[in-house]
Amino acid sequence: MKITVIGTGYVGLVTGTCLAETGYHVCCLDVDPNKIAILKQGGIPIFEPGLEDMVRRNVAAGRLSFTTDIAESVAFGDVQFIAVGTPPDEDGSADLQYVLAAARNIGRYMTDYKVIVDKSTVPVGTADLVKAAVADTLAERGEALEFSVVSNPEFLKEGAAIDDFMRPDRVVIGVDDERAAAMMRRLYAPFQRNHERVLLMDVRSAELTKYAANAMLATRISFMNELANLAESLGADIEQVRLGMGSDPRIGYHFLYPGVGYGGSCFPKDVKALVQTAKENGHELRVLTAVEEANDLQKLRLVDKVLARFGQDLSGRRFAMWGLAFKPNTDDMREAPSRVIAAELSRRGAEVVAFDPVATHEAQRVMGDIAGLSFAADMMTALQQADALLIVTEWKMFRAPDLDAVKRALKQPLVFDGRNMYDPAWMREQGFDYFAIGR
Repeated sequence: MKITVIGTGYVGLVTGTCLAETGYHVCCLDVDPNKIAILKQGGIPIFEPGLEDMVRRNVAAGRLSFTTDIAESVAFGDVQFIAVGTPPDEDGSADLQYVLAAARNIGRYMTDYKVIVDKSTVPVGTADLVKAAVADTLAERGEALEFSVVSNPEFLKEGAAIDDFMRPDRVVIGVDDERAAAMMRRLYAPFQRNHERVLLMDVRSAELTKYAANAMLATRISFMNELANLAESLGADIEQVRLGMGSDPRIGYHFLYPGVGYGGSCFPKDVKALVQTAKENGHELRVLTAVEEANDLQKLRLVDKVLARFGQDLSGRRFAMWGLAFKPNTDDMREAPSRVIAAELSRRGAEVVAFDPVATHEAQRVMGDIAGLSFAADMMTALQQADALLIVTEWKMFRAPDLDAVKRALKQPLVFDGRNMYDPAWMREQGFDYFAIGR
């Protein structure tokens, strides 16, 4: 079985590389020649721990190749994974133009049976649109070739995507015919040698499963953030509350960590898309609407704490910011809370000096228009003569800093911690004014 992956973003590149790692021959297509040039030269256009070495190893072994030639990519794979972007449209719905363009290209160049797999996160009903796009294109050619359309949503966490793919907790496959089901089972056989992980279901259920999972995780985050804000008002410690809640096996500890809100390529986009899908079908998802609203407000929570300390006008103030990416172990700046925080501090007249171990280059691209924002080469340089430190991303390197050096670098020992990285009592003992989330 040969495999084509259309799109070399997070999902496409990880999918293609991990499939090649198990012995499949994989061709990755992208219409961006710059991305393909980087990949052919041994680099990768994204940051994902362990991925660059794996790409090089499989390219050297002859199992992984890259191309901009659409006809070549369609001819190559028995299975055609569509892993292109689905950015939010103006109304919040997923923009399917790239998915449908990929489908039409497959229909334009295919000469035999193909299994076409929607790997991108797409709304319920997308498989029907893909099927129609391929069928219409074949009809224009006067061809009557057989094909199947499958939904195989990804459940990859940025920063741990390789491990998630190689050791999945579940593989959701939405399929409506036995021939495609057999091929997909065979495709994923190397990933479930210890126990069965494949969940076969109908296509629409598979499409909804991805959105439902992300919406549930986003809900847990916003719920904990609101509880943390309440805990502050009540004089309670949200960390103790988290332990008490998480010890209940019906709840568990995952995604119960309060902070400055969620970001990234999945949760914000998928919550919006699911809310919009519900509206289009006559339903109002009130809980998810509240989840969105709570998350938008939470991104300004650190700013509110800064304003309570320094006043509404921050002219002449300078703040250090540790962390820019929406989460550690990635350079992804999409919907990152740091963007909202830096913009609001700037709007109120402050300077911001930011440091991130990986995301600085991407941050310069997407935040370059924020007045008074600059970027430091290391975490300690960012602190020099700052009025306070704001911690926005929980990188491991921030877990145990030299607090004496931090104190010497800052104008005053003041920390606003948006990720609850330190124990408040310990920070007070070290002479810091320390403000966390819900503690």
